[in-house]
Amino acid sequence: MLSPASISKEAGRTAWLFPGQGSQSVGMAKETLLASAAARDVWARVDRALGEPLQELVMNGPEESLTLTANAQPAILATSAAVLAALRERFPDLPLPGLGAGHSLGEYSALLSAGALSVEDGVRLVRARGLAMQEAVPPGVGAMAAVMGLDADAVTAVCQQVEEEEQATSGEVVRPANFNSPGQIVIAGHAKAVARAVAVAGTRGGKAKVLNVSAPFHSPLMAPAARALEKQLAQVTIAPLAFPVVANVDARPNRDEGRVKELLVRQVDGAVRWEETIRFMHEQGITHALEIGPGKVLAGLSRRVVKDLKVLSVCDPKSFDEVPAFLSAAGTS
Repeated sequence: MLSPASISKEAGRTAWLFPGQGSQSVGMAKETLLASAAARDVWARVDRALGEPLQELVMNGPEESLTLTANAQPAILATSAAVLAALRERFPDLPLPGLGAGHSLGEYSALLSAGALSVEDGVRLVRARGLAMQEAVPPGVGAMAAVMGLDADAVTAVCQQVEEEEQATSGEVVRPANFNSPGQIVIAGHAKAVARAVAVAGTRGGKAKVLNVSAPFHSPLMAPAARALEKQLAQVTIAPLAFPVVANVDARPNRDEGRVKELLVRQVDGAVRWEETIRFMHEQGITHALEIGPGKVLAGLSRRVVKDLKVLSVCDPKSFDEVPAFLSAAGTS
């Protein structure tokens, strides 16, 4: 792992950010696909690797099939990879970022962008990851909830109190799953424990809402999925990284290909430390970031962490037009 000092020496002032599950939509990046031969090539490789027409599902739906975890994860990764390919086609001298990062699933997209994973290995891995996460917990057993208005320490304390109470009777767990931004933390675990934590958070000045998700992602209940992913990763070769990628599980940069698999396995049942990731980037001199892929979720989250961080969401040809001026302002072009 690189030290912060060495990152400061070699890093530019830009970062590449990649979205995670929840950013999918039918028809996402369609204009880019139509305009870019490089994007179409990425999608052709994806469909061959999976042995099915995932591109058709992304372009035409139905939405209920696209939102299934096993489809949404490879669809988002493929879309992010296609957008990046189109960007590089449009701007052959596109400078590499100082740092890369992705939210949950997006860490795979970041690794792909750094050259650690091929498109084929990437989509096969996240398809296996999605299936394993979906199958780890029977429907209705787990839950997730977003807690607003409480800081990380307060939410952690709520979870610890509820889990201690539940351990004495049912043995159920609830933990912070996503530290997204100040005042927005997602918790996950057994459904009863999550509901209890939602109630306790309300008594402490917070507001919480149970999320409509299919499984308690990034919680201890995902341990079986982590073991399943470990077996899939054993079959994949990780190539050297062109730039450091900040890992979700510890919010620290990694450029050692030998550590990539371990960090991805730990990510499955570990919390996503997005707020720490953005703060770390800012401390290392990052002033501008490209959010590459569908949606603008990370732009909103990241600006709530560091108000003066400039984030440009790029997914279609119109947004591509803004890239040269954006990078020029960051001093990287």
